[in-house]
Amino acid sequence: MSALATHNLSLLDSLPPEWPIDLLPSIHEKVAKSPYKIVILDDDPTGTQTVSDLPVLTHWSEEALSAELCSKYQAFFILTNSRSLSVGQACSLAREIAANLRKASETTEVRCIIISRSDSTLRGHFPAEVDAFASAMGKEKLPYLLVPFFLEGGRYTLGDIHYVQEQGQLIPAAQTPFAEDAAFGFSHSNLKEWVSEKTSGKITATDVVSITIDDIRCGGPTRVAAILAAVQPGGACIVNAASYRDMEVLVSSLLRVERDGKEFLYRTAASFVRSRIGLGPRPGLLSSHELTRANSHGGLFIIGSYVAKTSIQLQVLLERTDVCAILVKVDALLDPLTRESEIALAADEASASLAAGRDTVVYTSRTLVSGDDASSSLAIGRTISDSLIAITQAIKVQPRYLVAKGGITSSDVATEGLGVRRAMVLGQALPGVPVWQLGPESRYPGMSYIIFPGNVGDSEALALLQSRLQA
Repeated sequence: MSALATHNLSLLDSLPPEWPIDLLPSIHEKVAKSPYKIVILDDDPTGTQTVSDLPVLTHWSEEALSAELCSKYQAFFILTNSRSLSVGQACSLAREIAANLRKASETTEVRCIIISRSDSTLRGHFPAEVDAFASAMGKEKLPYLLVPFFLEGGRYTLGDIHYVQEQGQLIPAAQTPFAEDAAFGFSHSNLKEWVSEKTSGKITATDVVSITIDDIRCGGPTRVAAILAAVQPGGACIVNAASYRDMEVLVSSLLRVERDGKEFLYRTAASFVRSRIGLGPRPGLLSSHELTRANSHGGLFIIGSYVAKTSIQLQVLLERTDVCAILVKVDALLDPLTRESEIALAADEASASLAAGRDTVVYTSRTLVSGDDASSSLAIGRTISDSLIAITQAIKVQPRYLVAKGGITSSDVATEGLGVRRAMVLGQALPGVPVWQLGPESRYPGMSYIIFPGNVGDSEALALLQSRLQA
């Protein structure tokens, strides 16, 4: 198929004016009074990048879910890290969580609204993962609602085309490196065609319903609610959006149709999550005092993400700062004969550097190593991530701060490297960069843990963060 046009940011200025009425106060009030709990299944920890003061579970026993359903919080996250799994493993996990959540909901008599939060560049196990969860919850006939808009990361959907903002340009998503992902690649930027591609034609592009920018900004909640109400069981609806006000119009419309019994299978990025919960932006970024520990040790970056944006950010960090750089060779990790020695060497060097008060970066070699198919590529990624976990566990010094770069990396470092079972989202260190406060069961109780998505920020973002953390 022919390439779609790339646009500059003036395309955003050419859109109709936003809906003039501030709907967030009404949404917040309705959500606060709702008997439902909103449960966000997050396929990596970066989905918390737009919210604050909400809990995150990294395990999903019936007892843990029941306790969270009865807590004071209107919503909570379950970190599945399913993007690191094969499709079969992801579906099995989805069924396990659904079964426990269904039992917990019945026991506590608290009903749930489920959001499947995934990557804003369209990578993930869709629709298989969503279908598996829906089937186990008895909701397999519900239509999909797809909302990949993510303002903080520069992800917009306009004219049904999903765009990724890069260096002042809006690039159709299928023309970016994200679409070349060995496990989750795709060939269509038009979301209608993307749905058809991902469902193998089960839902054709012509059958996908579209909510346009004009519907949202000119028709408002009444128009959007009418479109949502008409989406057929087993169908799909995509949402065009370019601002949080667009999200608020959508959520206000959803609250109307949900009141009449309409339900959807949500597959969204993080901006929708914030709006659906009825949250506004947290005032300001977290301060350096909130992000660091009061000790004389250096801070630690663990970088496993291999996307081009991360590699550029890493290069700038190494060139512009005096951090101690510790390269972990992927080829050595993939060789059983050299893996343990490579892990031990990196951990020892990091421990010594941190103890000496130097900020330290442990990073994997930048050449992408992939397998012959999605399954083998995921297995390679699993080995690399397991090695980073082992390095984290072997470091003998508690860093002054801890940053993990990349969704799968940050998930594995949290759950396996640090033993996190429950954390609280504090806010953001940079736009789109969430921070958790680690629970008492973790290796570093009460410490702030900075989760830096691989595809967020400009080229100087890592260097900027390191500078902020020194203040």
